[in-house]
Amino acid sequence: MTTKGPSRKQVIIPMVKDNIDKFMKNSSIHVTNLNRNLRNAMSEVLVDFICSDPLGITVVTNKVLLNSNLLIIEKYVKNLENIDSTQVKSPQLLQSKSYLKIIGIPYYPHGSCNSQERLSSNDIEAIIKKNQIFDNITLASKPRVIKVSPKSDMVIVWINIWDVQSGAKAKGLINRCFNVGRFIATVRMANANPGIPQCKNCWKWGHSIFSCRIQGSKCIKCNEPHKSENHCEFGWCCKANNKINPPRLETKKGEPCPHTFKCTNCRGKHQADSITCPFWKNCFNREWHQKKYSEICENRAKSIHLAGNENTKQ
Repeated sequence: MTTKGPSRKQVIIPMVKDNIDKFMKNSSIHVTNLNRNLRNAMSEVLVDFICSDPLGITVVTNKVLLNSNLLIIEKYVKNLENIDSTQVKSPQLLQSKSYLKIIGIPYYPHGSCNSQERLSSNDIEAIIKKNQIFDNITLASKPRVIKVSPKSDMVIVWINIWDVQSGAKAKGLINRCFNVGRFIATVRMANANPGIPQCKNCWKWGHSIFSCRIQGSKCIKCNEPHKSENHCEFGWCCKANNKINPPRLETKKGEPCPHTFKCTNCRGKHQADSITCPFWKNCFNREWHQKKYSEICENRAKSIHLAGNENTKQ
């Protein structure tokens, strides 16, 4: 199935996560520099803002981009010193999204149920990248790997791809087969299922960043009120503390946080967007999310009630 996607007033630039993180740290500077380059080329197109997702960055503009604008943006991004240009794909103007599923792939890549290695989204991306039938195909989101049934050793892989409104790219893939090890996988058409959105501002599920009600941002790692990229500077776990035993050393500038993260949703020891989080695993199960958040609200209300009773007794 093909649905209408984003307007042509934006360009998608696929790149690896390391490039995304480095680019987004100075996104406001990049907006200014890109607009300077576009004005120097006598272009009426200007960049409004830049945002990111797991597969790349999106440059949103005030007008529909021309090929000449795309070349200016591509040249700027690939010439940045801290960006690996070999891991940056050409900018793409796409209007629609097509939904597909791949069947016939084993859940255990090495064929043994005792193996600790299970098929992941990263494995699927690697398979797609190596196979020639997916040439010139760009994923619109991370692949979703779901077992056919709880006791099955096979999976269905759901993929969303950027396409044109006619769905030409999807039509070129439907019913085509390719090898995954000794297995033969087949691409089929699928219905649209956008799933439950996760806000990239507060990292809660059920709404997007554009409808988030909190002021400021929450950290994806520790859930404190600062941007995720500033975690090592503002996060309590990265600050020195000589009063505890053993004393905690300050995280050196430029080094990643070595401490255990805390998920804002399940309270687990991982980032809020981790694929190991039960909320992520159930991102297409709206009933599960509603039930889980109802339980969280009930537990919070009980805690407040108990705290109030204790204060009254005192």
